[in-house]
Amino acid sequence: MFSRRRKGVLLHVTSLPGPYGVGDLGPRARGFARTLGDRGWSVWQVLPLGPVEGAFGFSPYASPSAFALNPLLVSPEDLREEGWIDEGEEAAARIAPARPDRAELERSVRAKNRLLAAAWDRARRDGRFREDRERFADEASGWLRDWCRFVALKERFGGVPWTDWPEALRDRSLEALAALDRDGSAGERMAFEGFVQFLAHRQLDRLKGHCAGAGVHLFGDLPIYVAADGADAWAHRELFQLDASGRPVEVAGVPPDYFSETGQRWGNPLFRWDVLEAQGFRWWVDRLRWTLRGLDTVRIDHFRGFCGYWAIPAGEATAVKGCWRPGPGKAFFDALHAAFGVPPVEDLPPGVPSPLPLVAEDLGVITEDVIALMHRYRLPGMRVLQFAFGGDGDNPHLPPNHEPLGVVYTGTHDNNTARGWWTSDATGEEKRALFDYLGRPVGAEEVPRELTRLALQSPSRLAVVPLQDLQGLPGSARMNRPASKGGNWAWRARSLEFPG
Repeated sequence: MFSRRRKGVLLHVTSLPGPYGVGDLGPRARGFARTLGDRGWSVWQVLPLGPVEGAFGFSPYASPSAFALNPLLVSPEDLREEGWIDEGEEAAARIAPARPDRAELERSVRAKNRLLAAAWDRARRDGRFREDRERFADEASGWLRDWCRFVALKERFGGVPWTDWPEALRDRSLEALAALDRDGSAGERMAFEGFVQFLAHRQLDRLKGHCAGAGVHLFGDLPIYVAADGADAWAHRELFQLDASGRPVEVAGVPPDYFSETGQRWGNPLFRWDVLEAQGFRWWVDRLRWTLRGLDTVRIDHFRGFCGYWAIPAGEATAVKGCWRPGPGKAFFDALHAAFGVPPVEDLPPGVPSPLPLVAEDLGVITEDVIALMHRYRLPGMRVLQFAFGGDGDNPHLPPNHEPLGVVYTGTHDNNTARGWWTSDATGEEKRALFDYLGRPVGAEEVPRELTRLALQSPSRLAVVPLQDLQGLPGSARMNRPASKGGNWAWRARSLEFPG
């Protein structure tokens, strides 16, 4: 992706327009990829594609699986095209307005589940795509069964956390798991979930192929941590800092920063990096390999956690009283080079970007060891123009300070829109600094266009602009407000048109 200068658009799949409650992997996604390619925008960046839960505000960064896909991303239109559902069933799922609230999202979940159940009923009766389904199950064998077990047990016990399940199932005794696999009702639910994952991955494969045909790189996002109440923590307890009952002793987050005076307490379990290293980081290698099956490149969210991570006592309500602990550092990336057949970093020619298709999210509290790790492995970092106009001329987000091997954004999914930033968040000092940099004053409606121009002129090889900024939308189109609850992740585009 960094072989030449490129420009891309940030738009999560769920934000695509359409009549099904959330955007999906179907015709509108393929049409957007085709539009990008036709207009010379060769990168489409999306957010994590894993399952989401209403309990976490539908955040794609709080998924109960590091491997599974979100069933809501399955396209009803593609299901109908392949004969999994009929026209009437598809029409019945057209329920939501362009900007759904939480109630509409929950209705969308129920409607999508009805479609998937209808598709499963046909699959059981006529055995369609049986060989493809069996091939997928074999390819996904490292995670699929435990994910399906987790889903079935969550339903059996009314959605309570896995730490509150009966002890034998909580602790995954072999006898209890064998009994679960023999149980007819649980077996049916597990088979259905495996089928849903087959459909979702089949559609993602189709989208990735379509993007390749349009000359567009599909650029995804990978949260560094997993959910405490998720299949990965349940199935691989030895890899996480959990007590005897499976509850975190310390949890992940970040200290006070630009977004929050009390920091961000994410609540994810922390890794036992010593155990992972002893296993050759096998779980992480499997995770990256599977993620890159459906994406061309991934951004690793909270990259600095590989150097040092903020550990918060589980009983603390905020992130203020955490402390820094060392991450795996070079050992992790050396293991990735070996696992993916990449030459050791010492053997790479000078100036060549990392052969690993990774981008480091290096925002927040970044120390010299983080910078050194990125430079050693030649991993692109990030610059955000909304952060560029505070401080002095050494500000790394200021365009003259951008490194060629990097990604520049007008703003990310965690930022306000450029127009919203200008009207609500930018300080008087930042506004004056932008006026000085541009050589003239600008108004709120011009700011998105000017920041986009600066991004496209940056020395960074890749410039990514959220669709909201290309369309000049106000703060009401913001995707996420870090450290806030409610009102996030629900934004949907009314159209996919943008100038330039």
